[in-house]
Amino acid sequence: MTIKVLLVDDQALVRAGFRSLLARSRDITVVGEAADGAEAVRLAASTRPDVILMDIRMPGTDGITATRRIVADPATAGCRVVILTTFDTDDHVFAALRAGASGFLTKEVEPTELRRAVAAVAAGDALLSPGVTRRVIGQFAHRQDLAPDTGRRMATLTTRELEVVRLVARGLSNDQIAERLVISPLTAKTHITRAIAKLEVRDRVQLVILAYESGLIRPGG
Repeated sequence: MTIKVLLVDDQALVRAGFRSLLARSRDITVVGEAADGAEAVRLAASTRPDVILMDIRMPGTDGITATRRIVADPATAGCRVVILTTFDTDDHVFAALRAGASGFLTKEVEPTELRRAVAAVAAGDALLSPGVTRRVIGQFAHRQDLAPDTGRRMATLTTRELEVVRLVARGLSNDQIAERLVISPLTAKTHITRAIAKLEVRDRVQLVILAYESGLIRPGG
């Protein structure tokens, strides 16, 4: 299956660079380029990409607003947005994740890592490494106003599901969670899938954000 990618960045040279890197993979094709968020929303609707590589800071409609619109639109809700940023400690990254992005990459990403990341997100995974959890979500989650229903939503989870969500929020992979809890990776994945469904969140990234917002885990905890 060919993965369709939409590139969104106000700098033409950046878009050209990413297009060149992605062209080296026979399984990835770039279906469009946008120079701002408004154009990205329009192109997402017309090209229906699997993955959108989205810059945060652009003139006009920024990447956060564009991500929120794309995720909220039923016609493009299946598109996975990966935020592109210059620094992995950018304050705006957390806001983009809350808006529905499935993760982020720095613009200095290695070619192999870029193609691997696109494939992972297209398969439904989230770009959420332990480093992302610590430096971005952990750093900025405590600044956000807590959603009033987060505690009630968390109460729908079983004790084991809460335990698994807590480990996800600490940045552990399915294999690491399985080893910690002495269960199979498939069982760990099943618990995560059920938690995502019960909490009505988009993916693993949103699950982690809710874990912080609900107080299930604290920054640095």
